[in-house]
This record gives sequence, structure tokens and C-alpha cells, in this order.
Amino acid sequence: MKATLLTCVLACLYLTVFAQEKLEHPLIAEGAQLQWVDSSSAFTEGPAADADGNVYFTDQPNDRILKWSTDGKVSEWMTGTKRANGLYFDHDGNLLACADEKNELIKISPDKEITVLLKDFEGQRMNGPNDVWPDKKGGLYFTDPFYKRDYWSHSEKEIEQERVYYMAPDGSVKIVADDLVQPNGIIGTKNGKHLFVADIRDRKTYKYTINKDGSLSEKTLFVEMGSDGMTLDSKGNLYLTGRGVTVFDKEGEKLFNIPIPQGWTANVTFGGADRKTLFITAMSSLYTLDMNVKGI
Repeated sequence: MKATLLTCVLACLYLTVFAQEKLEHPLIAEGAQLQWVDSSSAFTEGPAADADGNVYFTDQPNDRILKWSTDGKVSEWMTGTKRANGLYFDHDGNLLACADEKNELIKISPDKEITVLLKDFEGQRMNGPNDVWPDKKGGLYFTDPFYKRDYWSHSEKEIEQERVYYMAPDGSVKIVADDLVQPNGIIGTKNGKHLFVADIRDRKTYKYTINKDGSLSEKTLFVEMGSDGMTLDSKGNLYLTGRGVTVFDKEGEKLFNIPIPQGWTANVTFGGADRKTLFITAMSSLYTLDMNVKGI
């Protein structure tokens, strides 16, 4: 409680001190300022918006998912989430979650029923699915880095490589990238033709072409920066996290950076009724910023 209160106080002081410093760029709504929304979590991650624009995010250390509703209120949506981390909604309204408790990929229905989609690969325990993105066909791309958790009973990898996988609509799983150091953030373009993957430990983000069979090709270095989570807007600009949020255009040119009080940001997404609000998870807090552009 004390830590949460201190975080809140520091965030409020930061926002007060920098209240006169406007974030100016055509993508940002005129006069918009970073807004602190919530600091009730131990560590916020995995923001994802549903079809109505409500945003769900995880408090992994406390094994729960919180919900920001379009009326501006934050509430606890679910506990006992199998240590959900990265989130994304599928096309049927189910919440996909990378679940660290047992290194699984799960699906949570609107009535909070959990289905385990994946628990291993060829009989070996996953390192720890971290971020997930569903394609239009019902397949899922996800990253599998290794971040040792203090609640695990194991301490060693069963799969040495930290890879990117594709789960086809029929449930079969294949490796689509195994030459990265530590893949983390992942997001696909709206037209489903390209996939971005951040290699956080190697401080690089790559762009791939998505082939008809779900495989990836034409790996291209997009920017010399890694990321935890990431998102895209409707104009194709890519938003990377780490030290605040850094935005790049479709050619990989840096547009601007959004500084965050805690310094480190874990993830980012668009939400709100019009999908023009940027949601940022940073340490124990959730922030928003009004934008002139929609998310995908």
C-alpha cells in the first residue's frame, strides 16, 4: 500500500511539474497532456482493448486483470488468471493471454472461463509465452522469451532457443523465427501482411512478411531499438516501449518520444470508444494520452 501511495504521489508531482510542457505533434491531440489513471497494481502489463474500446490490463504479481471502462472507471475484472502477462482480444471476443504460472497460452471467455491453448512444444515446456497477436484466419503468433519467475518450481529452460511461434487455426504449432536473442513485443499490421517482432535483448525490432501458410520471410531490420510491448496506429506508425514510448513512421524514422514518470514502460495500446486514446502501462501505473489517430 505504501509503495502504491508513493508511486501515486510521485506520478502526480511529475504531471504537475510538467503540466506546462505540451506534447506537440500532429498525431497527438492539440493541447493533450499525459494523464495518470491508476496506480493500484504492483506491475502493469498487457493492455488490450475489446470491441467497445474498454481496456484490460494485467497486474501480474497479484495474478489479476483490471479493466478500464469507457466511462473512465478502473475495476478489478478477474483474479486467478494463471499469472496473465501479455493480452490481446481474438476476433470472437475472447481474451488471449500469455500465462506465466505454467508457461502456457490461454483463452479467457467473456464469462471468465479459461481454456489452455498451449502448454508445451513437442513435449517440452515453453520458456514463457510473453506477447501474442491473432491473424485474420484465427491463427496466433506469439513470442517465447525466458524470464525466470520466483513462483516457478523450475529454474532451467527445456527449450534452449527463445523463439517466435505460430499456432494455426487447427491448433498445430510451428517455429517461425528462431534466430533472435530474446523476442518480446509482437504486433501485426491491419492488412495481415506484415509482422513486427522486437528483440529486446539485442535492442532491435524487425519487420517480416507473413506468408499464406503462416510462415515468415523477408526479415528486415526496422529500427535499432528493442521493445517490451508495442502497437500500431491506423497510419502504420509503430509505438515501441522502454524509456517512455517512442513512435516511428512506416519507414522507421523516429517521430517523437512520450516521456513517462516512472521512466520504464512495459506496454502500450489504443482504446476508448473512438480508439483514439493511447494507453500506457508503466511499472505500477496506467496512463492515457489523447491522440489524433486511431489504433488498428
